[in-house]
Amino acid sequence: MLNYKIAIASGKGGTGKTTVSLNLFYTLQKSLDQKIQLVDCDVEEPNIKLFTKGELKSKSDVNIKIPVIDKDKCVYCGDCAAACSYNAILFVKSISHIAVLEDLCHGCGVCSYVCNQPNVIIEKDKKLGEVNTYKLENANELVEGKIEIGSALAVPVIAKTLNSTDDKALRIIDAPPGTSCPVMETIKDVDYTVLVTEPTPFGLNDLKLMVETMRKMKGRFGVVINRAGLGDKAIYEYLKNENIPLLMEIPFDKNLARIYSEGKIMVDEVPEINHKYLQLFENIKFNLNEPNYHR
Repeated sequence: MLNYKIAIASGKGGTGKTTVSLNLFYTLQKSLDQKIQLVDCDVEEPNIKLFTKGELKSKSDVNIKIPVIDKDKCVYCGDCAAACSYNAILFVKSISHIAVLEDLCHGCGVCSYVCNQPNVIIEKDKKLGEVNTYKLENANELVEGKIEIGSALAVPVIAKTLNSTDDKALRIIDAPPGTSCPVMETIKDVDYTVLVTEPTPFGLNDLKLMVETMRKMKGRFGVVINRAGLGDKAIYEYLKNENIPLLMEIPFDKNLARIYSEGKIMVDEVPEINHKYLQLFENIKFNLNEPNYHR
């Protein structure tokens, strides 16, 4: 049984990483006799559920502890505000005013630690998001992270989403776009990362940022070029010069774009492209087991 964790990422949004995640999952679901989980870690815009049909199996909230200050007991020393790295405590000594700015609080607990007055600061739960697990076909599952509207703390939601997966399953993880903290949280412990890009100057620029990130993290990775034939050849030259594996190309095809826009699965609607995703998986396995892999 394979229990790889394979992340699908991109240096920017709109390159097709969700397309690759979905179609790789549905292709492997047909060809592998084992449990596979599709994991949506794009928690600010989780849209994989739009393409799947499943029954909700479990649901859990993601909370952090934020401070509540008893103003009747507070001596207004300002220690908690001075210690807060996120400026989440507003303190005005001249008018003895103190308040917690909940949207800025990261739940680190340092304010409670530095307060030298007993029972002045207590903590309450604040909901950041939720993790939903859906039962799909053949006992496979979709694990979806979803952040609360207005919340800026995606990392704890992503962490709980990944912790809610099955260690014995093959996991296809749809990462957030870009190279920021949510992406780092998603890919830091995966076995392999597929970087999806497009053959345009913008695509190449953002791919370079993602490659630099992957090399600093010492992770194994390869590239899928979406909309192949649309732009220029610069991205191919870059991959060759940097010794980066080209795992698959997806042609620029209006019919494929139409299928996706209608919420359908490409490998179901156009069965002849199944072999591309099977070959993608074989390329991933080869690179995972390649002892002379170059980062």
